[in-house]
Amino acid sequence: SVTSCIMTKKAIHYLFVLLIVAFSVQAQEKVTVYDTYDDFAKNVLIEDENVYVINFWATWCAPCIKELPYFEKLNSENKNVKVILVSLDSKKDLDKKLIPFIEKRKLKSKVLLLADKDYNSWLSKVDTDWSGAIPATLLLNGKKKQFAERDFENFEELNQYVNSFINLK
Repeated sequence: SVTSCIMTKKAIHYLFVLLIVAFSVQAQEKVTVYDTYDDFAKNVLIEDENVYVINFWATWCAPCIKELPYFEKLNSENKNVKVILVSLDSKKDLDKKLIPFIEKRKLKSKVLLLADKDYNSWLSKVDTDWSGAIPATLLLNGKKKQFAERDFENFEELNQYVNSFINLK
């Protein structure tokens, strides 16, 4: 009957809307946004027993994108480290660029968005010599830290860099 056909169409429509909402909520959960460097530092730059590999990157940075698979492999293969990918994309690009980028590339590492655009106020807090160029990687373990303002040519180079940091006494 016409009524059951309309009811079925409405049910399908509602189901479709529910799926879209659920998918977008799940996508947004993939990215924690920090509006200020201080919030980011307080929540991410933690001095504990873990080894953190914090990569600063952006979706518009070709060398950053080229090396992301190395960080993903490090995240899945090296259980001694916690990989955190810190996007420096614009906050307005979160839904249209960053989240679709993460989903398309199926990134499994933790992704954060550092939306603090007052770079001059915080770059030197990450490393006194950082010019602001990306990709850049910060290694943290307790009070020990090491910073690389460069891109890695391959996974082996990144893994060796991280392991030499871990083995520093």
